[in-house]
Amino acid sequence: MKHLIDIMQLTPQEIMELIDTACAIMEHPEQYAHKCDGKILATLFFEPSTRTRLSFESAMLSLGGKVLGVASAESSSASKGETVADTVRVVSCYSDIIAMRHPKEGAPLVASMHAQVPVINAGDGGHNHPTQTLTDLMTIYREKGRLDDLTIGLCGDLKFGRTVHSLVAAMSRCTGIRFVLISPEELKLPRYVKDEYLKKPGVPYTQSTSLEAVMPELDVLYMTRVQRERFFNEEDYLRLRDSYILTPDKLETAKPDMSILHPLPRVNEIAAAVDNDPRACYFRQAKNGRYIRDTLTSMGIQHDFVEVPGETRTNIKIVTEAGVHTDINEPGSGVTESDFRRFTDRLNGYIRRGNMIVISGRVPPNLPVELYAGLCKSVTEANIPLIVDADGAFLRAALPARPEIVKP
Repeated sequence: MKHLIDIMQLTPQEIMELIDTACAIMEHPEQYAHKCDGKILATLFFEPSTRTRLSFESAMLSLGGKVLGVASAESSSASKGETVADTVRVVSCYSDIIAMRHPKEGAPLVASMHAQVPVINAGDGGHNHPTQTLTDLMTIYREKGRLDDLTIGLCGDLKFGRTVHSLVAAMSRCTGIRFVLISPEELKLPRYVKDEYLKKPGVPYTQSTSLEAVMPELDVLYMTRVQRERFFNEEDYLRLRDSYILTPDKLETAKPDMSILHPLPRVNEIAAAVDNDPRACYFRQAKNGRYIRDTLTSMGIQHDFVEVPGETRTNIKIVTEAGVHTDINEPGSGVTESDFRRFTDRLNGYIRRGNMIVISGRVPPNLPVELYAGLCKSVTEANIPLIVDADGAFLRAALPARPEIVKP
């Protein structure tokens, strides 16, 4: 069983092979028209979507397959309290591959642990969006002719923007890349993304609150909307939503061959007058998404994805409003009791702020169950979501039955 949950499952070579295949489908669609004859794609979208959901459906239909699915949580049994695990177990009986979008970070990973068919992550909260990242990479490659030696400006909501997080991760492995991070202080790129994908591999970057000041440097400008659905109060959203609006006047200092990307939908961060500028690539970008998803769907049917890593490791993640922080990701034999106690001290701070906890992989056998019982007690008292898998019996024994706990 193979799934696509995170863009980092794919090597740079595999990404280029995907892009090449997508380009081939674009140029010769008739050669792929029966690639998925007799197969069914299930689209499980628990969050609103236009481009991603319809491009997946269009892709499957163009490959000769069929589509079924739900377009919102309200139209599924999730509204009755059904868990992600149970949903995908059932939907696996009716389909050959699942594309899933969910507002909670980590939900597609949980789905992949329980589904009997391949799962493609179509976006999970503010964490990951690998199919959009592949679309972005294909667009940059087609517009610029390369993925190396580029200065890329990321502008807008860098804190909650899952497309930004995935793009930074993917392009951090390219050579000669420099990022310019443009955002208000409140929406800066999360520290865990900078630490893991910029500082650790030594990728150069600068931060700015002014789009105009850095415009002449950019080869690619990736605009994002300020996402109303990620904010905890309306006042902060209204204050920040118009932080950056791209207009023809602001493009006067840009390079004549700069490429403007946007994952869409836009609200008002790109003026409609920019649409006729030849540097505006976002509608071509949306079209590229269909061919990327053609490729992913056909590959998923053939089980050509890379296995999700970490199934034999302890992997405890704190999912915050800024993304996912992995605090333990070591072989079981390498996690000591003192390591775990230090971890739980930090973890309790996150728990008190009401963040979701994801625990997957293998629980180290050398750690006493009392440690996990203490962790579960903190989670239960805070009444926050907890996702448990693998050796989660340790944890389930200490937890009451609650619908938001996803059990193996």
